[in-house]
Formats: sequence, structure tokens, C-alpha cells
Amino acid sequence: MSLNKALVRGVAVALVSGLALSACSSLPFVGNGKKKAKTDVQQGIGVNGYLWRASLDTLSFMPLLTADPWGGVINYDWYINPQTPNERFKATVFILDTRLRADALNVTVTKEIKGADGQWTAAPVAAQTEADLENAILTKARQLNLSNAG
Repeated sequence: MSLNKALVRGVAVALVSGLALSACSSLPFVGNGKKKAKTDVQQGIGVNGYLWRASLDTLSFMPLLTADPWGGVINYDWYINPQTPNERFKATVFILDTRLRADALNVTVTKEIKGADGQWTAAPVAAQTEADLENAILTKARQLNLSNAG
């Protein structure tokens, strides 16, 4: 396993563990034998843990640049497929909700092409590319949710 993959998996495990602990903070508190009302304020990570973990797993082939589990933003650095060395891609994943929903996820991809002069220039990305990544992340998130439900 490469260092980047090991790092991403380590971050994912740590964050999911943190999610489990932060979920406890939303439970009602008991004091002096009385149950206090549960508030709607969520503490800890501010995004859906399954979407977060699925994003890290699905895009683990790309170098991780930054990850903000409270803001729900994961930035990936440039990735060059060895089969197409004159193209490079980077991606940003936005997780917008604490619920596992399709509209809680947005992926943006940037593409550049290397010219004959060795300079990288922006190139259009097929809209289907972003949709395919979102669908792959959502599928993985649902699988993680189902495996955790049992």
C-alpha cells in the first residue's frame, strides 16, 4: 500500500472514529434523575460520515491535499494517469449536509493538458465525469451505511 493510500485510510479511520464519538454528544443528557431535552445542535464533525469516508475511499488514488471534516471540503492535488501523461486532474469534494442524500454531495474536477511547450493549460471536463464520481461516492456511502446497520 502506498504512503498516500495509507495516509488517506488512516485519516478516514480517525475521522469515522471521531464521528462515533461526536454522535454521542447529540444524545439527551441525564442529570439529577431528570432527562433533559435533546437539542438540534450537532457538535463535532458537521457532515455525513458515510459520505466523508466514501469520498476518501473513492478518490484514494489521487493525492490528498487538504481535508476539513467540519466544513465538509476535501481537496485533492493533481493526479496524472500514467496512461495519459499529458493530462492531469484535481478534484474538490463538498459535503453539504449531515444526512446521506444525493444533494448533500458536490464534486468539481479541474483538468489541464500539457502542451508541446511543456506548459499546462486548462481544458474542459466532461460534465458526466463529475456526475460519475458523485454516483460512485454515493454508492460507496450507501454500502458503508448498510454494512453498519447490521
